[in-house]
Amino acid sequence: MEMETQSSVEMHSKQDLIEDHHGGLGCCGWVLVILSGLFVVLTFPISLFLCIKIVQEYERAVIFRLGRITSRKAKGPGLFFILPCTDSFVKVDMRTVSFDIPPQEILTKDSVTVAVDGVVYFRVQSAISSVANVSNADSSTRLLAQTTLRNVLGTKNLSELLSDREEISHSMQVTLDAATDSWGIKVERVEIKDVKLPVQLQRAMAAEAEATREARAKVIAAEGEMNASRALKEASLVIAESPSGLQLRYLQTLTTIASEKNSTIVFPLPIDVLQTYLKGK
Repeated sequence: MEMETQSSVEMHSKQDLIEDHHGGLGCCGWVLVILSGLFVVLTFPISLFLCIKIVQEYERAVIFRLGRITSRKAKGPGLFFILPCTDSFVKVDMRTVSFDIPPQEILTKDSVTVAVDGVVYFRVQSAISSVANVSNADSSTRLLAQTTLRNVLGTKNLSELLSDREEISHSMQVTLDAATDSWGIKVERVEIKDVKLPVQLQRAMAAEAEATREARAKVIAAEGEMNASRALKEASLVIAESPSGLQLRYLQTLTTIASEKNSTIVFPLPIDVLQTYLKGK
């Protein structure tokens, strides 16, 4: 229903512009236009300074003649002519404009109050619509962006707000673009800049994250001890199968001790030697 209403409003505005254009200026209007033309001719070439106007590459001019838009397409860039007494024009900047959305106090779906700000990038797509359909396109877009931010974020949980920023930005961009289409405004991009949480909630989330990390560390340490015990068991079984392997382990231990600069070296005497000696006794 909302989209149908917007499309009908846009259609009526376009029809009004076309009817005004084809309706003519009337007898009094044409008399004033002719008198203005005669004034230009009589004061030539001084009148050229009043008739010739220039707009830059990034600008367009919407010309009004006796309060009516002269054509359905804006003039520019470059030179264009106006009649000094009957015509007036409005310059429209067609470049992309960015503005910051002030921090908004928002109550999320799970009843958490957060302060969120953002940035919006938009440009004028239709110069005539931006002049004829809205009094101040820039200010109206700024106010609409603030209300849209509150409406969209009010339907999200805190976890969604922190993790799905890209999806939220896209949703805001689509909503704003649809709402400002009849104003001749094209919303190109919307970004969420910062989400400020209450101090108590920050402490609670930090404590929760720390507890989670500690539990994970304990699990990893237990898994490491279990794997080490299994490796020691396998090593003991291998050494039991080969008694000479134990003596090689003794020699490896001696090599390790000798590489270090120690004043005392403990020589591990093989148990097999003692057993042989005891048997000899």
